[in-house]
Amino acid sequence: MSPNTITAEETHDRTAPLSAGPVLWHLALVSGASGTSLDAGLAGLKARYTASPAHEDVPVRIRTLGSTDGGHRGAVLAGESGATELGAEASAGTTASVAFMFPGLGDHYLDMGRDLYRDFPVFRDAVDNCADALAPELGLDIREVVFPDPTPGARTAPAVDLRRMLGRDTAPQSEDERRLNATRFAQPALFVIEYALARLWESWGARPSIMIGYSLGEYVAATLAGVLSLPDALTLVARRAALIDALPQGAMLAVMLPEEQIRPLLGAEVSLSAVNGPEFCVVAGPVPAVEALEQGLTEQGVVHRRVQSTHAFHSSMMEPLTDEVTELVRTLTLNVPRIPYISNVTGRIITDEEATDPGYWARHLVSPVRFADGLNALGAADLLLETGPGQTLSSMATVARGSAAGTIVASMRHPLESQSDSAVALKALGRLWLAGADIDWAGFPASELDIVADGATTAARDTEEHTTTATERELHGLWAKLLKTDRLPHDVSFFEVGGNSLLATRLILRVKRAFGTDLSLRQVYEWATLSRMAAAIDTLRAGGELARPEEGSSHTGNSLARFTLPNGLTVSHQNEAETRHFYEDIFDHRTYAKNGISLPDGATVVDVGGNIGLFTLFAHYEAKDVRVFTFEPAPPMFELLSQNVAEHGVDAKLFNIGISDTEAEANFTFYPRSSGMSSFHPDEAEEKHNLRTIIANQQKTGADAEVAELVSSDELIDVRFEAIEFTATLRPLSAVIREQGIERIDLIKIDVQKSERQVIDGIADEDWPKIQQMVLEAHDADGEVGRLVELLENRGFTVRAEQDELYVGTDIHNIYAVRGAR
Repeated sequence: MSPNTITAEETHDRTAPLSAGPVLWHLALVSGASGTSLDAGLAGLKARYTASPAHEDVPVRIRTLGSTDGGHRGAVLAGESGATELGAEASAGTTASVAFMFPGLGDHYLDMGRDLYRDFPVFRDAVDNCADALAPELGLDIREVVFPDPTPGARTAPAVDLRRMLGRDTAPQSEDERRLNATRFAQPALFVIEYALARLWESWGARPSIMIGYSLGEYVAATLAGVLSLPDALTLVARRAALIDALPQGAMLAVMLPEEQIRPLLGAEVSLSAVNGPEFCVVAGPVPAVEALEQGLTEQGVVHRRVQSTHAFHSSMMEPLTDEVTELVRTLTLNVPRIPYISNVTGRIITDEEATDPGYWARHLVSPVRFADGLNALGAADLLLETGPGQTLSSMATVARGSAAGTIVASMRHPLESQSDSAVALKALGRLWLAGADIDWAGFPASELDIVADGATTAARDTEEHTTTATERELHGLWAKLLKTDRLPHDVSFFEVGGNSLLATRLILRVKRAFGTDLSLRQVYEWATLSRMAAAIDTLRAGGELARPEEGSSHTGNSLARFTLPNGLTVSHQNEAETRHFYEDIFDHRTYAKNGISLPDGATVVDVGGNIGLFTLFAHYEAKDVRVFTFEPAPPMFELLSQNVAEHGVDAKLFNIGISDTEAEANFTFYPRSSGMSSFHPDEAEEKHNLRTIIANQQKTGADAEVAELVSSDELIDVRFEAIEFTATLRPLSAVIREQGIERIDLIKIDVQKSERQVIDGIADEDWPKIQQMVLEAHDADGEVGRLVELLENRGFTVRAEQDELYVGTDIHNIYAVRGAR
């Protein structure tokens, strides 16, 4: 591997506006002819940067070591917090095309791109040029709107605010936020940042083969494609935004229904504004009409959420502007596109006739954004790069494209993340490199050639303990394809990075095909990390036998793995698949809200069966000043619960006990690999039946016969039900209510796996009036659900019982009870 360095952005104007002093970033993109030379280079660079991450007086340096077409690729990023290896991949020998995705309004925020403006002259020059051109149109400097405080160090890392994420933030906006959110400033500001970011990516050699924009994002795509010159685009964006800003305000609503089901519900005033996925639409119109639709959807149990917006974009409320926009565009020069991009209006690649028709830009204003169709029209683009603030388009693309999603990369931070903009962008470049992006390295500035020690040499000085084997590298590729991620540490369990039983069965088949080795499901659980599984495969291939792993070394489900959920919430958990299921049920699908459950500010919540605490965290972020009492009898779960509550500052009192109808002690059967089925009343036959049914419900149609056979195998079920027993203390809920002085319970959630009756019976008559709402999972043994519904109705609740699709075929139901009439 011959050493070769290309240095980018090697100078920095320390007097530039917004400069808080240089932050030294070093991104090393390494290639090698073999995995061995690649590992040596990565290990050496990581050691070097860890020892001295800021050893050179260069704000940002991007290096390529070795030939850029080497068969193996790796990346290391060093900066404020030391050195991080971004991954290593075996190249397929072909390059992958890149599609740029430009977001619309919604994810913009104060200081978006501030670090990029400081660290990258290409980005800064683009912003400055746009700001100067816009000043006569706007009457102000757009940089002062996006970066309101120019003092060094002004930007502070925001705290994760799930109330804002969930659309429940009622705090007044600051004067700076109100100014940026005004349409006449928000649209030009977003255009400027996205255009500058695209120019930065082009300076790094990443040029799009095709583009797609969302609403205003299409204007950025059209500018890069040459349809509009930059001065004309800025004029059009600024004047269009001013026209919209003068219109009456409207409202927008995201609705979890397909287009054909939402259209009949809209009425005369509400328009379909966007189709973002198979069951994800946005509608828009006058505020009263949208509120009426919102009420109707609530009554029908349809999941919906208000979109933060001042106007009803892409709706009939925009029609008064169509003639003015058409005439405005007639004064500009329109050219045929040099780079293909997707039309929001048709959801297909824009034609020359459409791009150069002034009337098209008026139709764009009032037509729904056909983003889901547009994603399909991207065709063979291998890599999707979100080129703007946030990760909304990346999320929608992941859902819409499913298993064909490929690599999807966001290149700017979410508004609630505290990462440096520069670090996020450089990590994105590293991910594109690892995924085989078609990057024109000749486009890199190369005013200085800096020779560094060959990775193979520096590796000899490295003290890295782990040595990657050929088997582990090949196994890494199998994992990455199954788990849809290349971030796979060698010492983290398959089940902590997204694996589950179904994926494990697929892994078994792929291991057999790749290595000619029969790895049992039990062995996948017992040798669950990359390095251990690779060692097990090597042992089996050599004709050896695998000894039972020593205690604590296999996947037991009680690790302290960290996981960031899609809404930005980071938790400690035991395995990703189970955590994702609970997350989707609580946060994403908002099952509780859909069934009439709500929380006022200052509420008191009781969480019986807390698990790792996702419901406790939901209550904390759903309303202000919530107080929670949480009960979890299993010590491994209680440890995770305690960590999550402490990290997020929840006002919670935690109890490592079970709730029942008497003071006692009882054996508790804990299943590390299926903690949701852990129980005081284990019934192996029933639990195995339920698990088989749930797996069958989860299994995708069309699974191959080998996988279907493994899914239904006794081995899978037996492994999932290997148990640990604890002796737990039991107490009646009313005893705790008295001791804690609880005068009112706004919501009690009960999820205790066949012990719900004992929890209910432990509530004294005098405490029932304190309870306003109750949610419980109930097992319908001999009509128990009907009896519980009757009991709650006799206690003054309106009650609804339902069965989730996942549990059809089992006896598991959910009961929602709200005091009084709904």
